[in-house]
Amino acid sequence: MSSIKPYIALLKSRLSMTVAFSGTFGYLLAPIDHKPLGIFLISLAGFVLTGAANIVNQLKEIELDKLMKRTAKRPLPTETLTPEQARNFGYVLAVIALGLLSFFTWKAALIGLLSYVLYGYVYTPLKRVGPISVFVGAFPGAFPPMIGWVAATGHFGWEPGILFAIQFFWQFPHFWAIAWVADADYRKAGFKMLPNDGKKDIKTAFTIMIYTLFLVPLGFVPYLLHITGIQSAIITVVAGILFLCQTFYLMMRPTDKAAKWMMFGSFFYLIIIQIALLFDKV
Repeated sequence: MSSIKPYIALLKSRLSMTVAFSGTFGYLLAPIDHKPLGIFLISLAGFVLTGAANIVNQLKEIELDKLMKRTAKRPLPTETLTPEQARNFGYVLAVIALGLLSFFTWKAALIGLLSYVLYGYVYTPLKRVGPISVFVGAFPGAFPPMIGWVAATGHFGWEPGILFAIQFFWQFPHFWAIAWVADADYRKAGFKMLPNDGKKDIKTAFTIMIYTLFLVPLGFVPYLLHITGIQSAIITVVAGILFLCQTFYLMMRPTDKAAKWMMFGSFFYLIIIQIALLFDKV
């Protein structure tokens, strides 16, 4: 069992489960007759694909992870696993995940492959370049609900587009709240995630507020597209306004404590709106 634990740690299970939930959310929201096997397979595909992308991320940041307190005890920095072991495990997971998505449709597998490449091979090295990494990382971060919908229906359209858009704009306050809280650790590794000049000040908080602002009107669009009813539209808009209020608080008090509350708030926002949309689907 002890030999399995390092491999499980590579998956970053909490992050992978969150992404898998978003993919399953998109699948369940689609207007089809859902089978238990389909729900299980799309959830498994999302979890495994995210785990594979996380492994690429860790392989490229072994030396950097050694510098940060939050990552120093991971399997690769501690040499619990060799890079070759992690690489082979990651490739196997990627093949399994893309195979599972292909079971639904090649379109879902194609988006999955794009997500894997963007996160592992584009977003990861850009973290030391500047906040452009957050923009690039927002794409694979927003693909899961789109992948779920496309896997269920076999086609693109406005519906998966709006699911993508909501999660895309959510990525910015979410990423930047994390980057704000972890800034001291990130600086040790040379990560430049915060916008503007990278300072934890009102200017950065204002930028976070601008991106969060988009979530308020976007929350009403699923109702306009007849994906969900008016009840979830109200809940989603109200949740967006409350999330936006957190950015105002961060502007008034640009502190780590306020950013930490916003980080938690971002998780609650996403969970609340996804559950509301699911229970109110047309």
